[in-house]
Amino acid sequence: MSLTVAALWRYPVKTMAGERLLRARLTESGIEGDRLVRVRGPEGVRTSRRHYRLLGLRGTLDVDGRPLVNGRPWDGPAALADVREAAGEDAWLEAAPVDERFDVAPLLVVTDGAAAAFGRDLRRLRPNLVIAGVEGLDERTWPGGELHIGTVIVRLDSLRGRCPMTTVDPDTLARDPEVLRDIGRRFGGRLGLNAWVLREGVIREGDDVTLVRHKPEAMTTIEGDSVVLS
Repeated sequence: MSLTVAALWRYPVKTMAGERLLRARLTESGIEGDRLVRVRGPEGVRTSRRHYRLLGLRGTLDVDGRPLVNGRPWDGPAALADVREAAGEDAWLEAAPVDERFDVAPLLVVTDGAAAAFGRDLRRLRPNLVIAGVEGLDERTWPGGELHIGTVIVRLDSLRGRCPMTTVDPDTLARDPEVLRDIGRRFGGRLGLNAWVLREGVIREGDDVTLVRHKPEAMTTIEGDSVVLS
């Protein structure tokens, strides 16, 4: 396979629509500027899993790296009004603690082969990195491997379990529960890859990608007084 970076996405405000990038700096916290702000209510963090209209708001960064909601400062009255219309009158926005920005892993990798098999708008999967040149569902064999993109190394951890956010059309906000049922039937409920940054650096759309596959590490078990590798 000849692999390339097909697209880069960042979501400065957690659970809202994001922005496509031509270049991005990857750090141990994922794409720089990702999930800096989140929505909360009295009960805790609010997401589009339940408050799906939040996906109709768009989070971006301004030229100074400050988060915006629909082009307006995240901590201003206009952004707050938009959030409360989408998520309830008792909702508010706050800066997300560094160690609480991500539900699973700081990067989500999706391949063009899996996206084609999914057969719907790629934005429903909310990827950070889209990798092109992948045959079919080969990404399902990638966990444990690495992506080398220039000097950057991305560790591929596991397949991502999908949630009701995939059921929301990113343009119309119409919901279709069949989407999640279909992911369950055809993909075992998992699509895309949880990933971590092992070596930081800048990557760009169009960059070449090398997949380094690793065999699963030998498992160590103890039987009586003997150590067994399998």
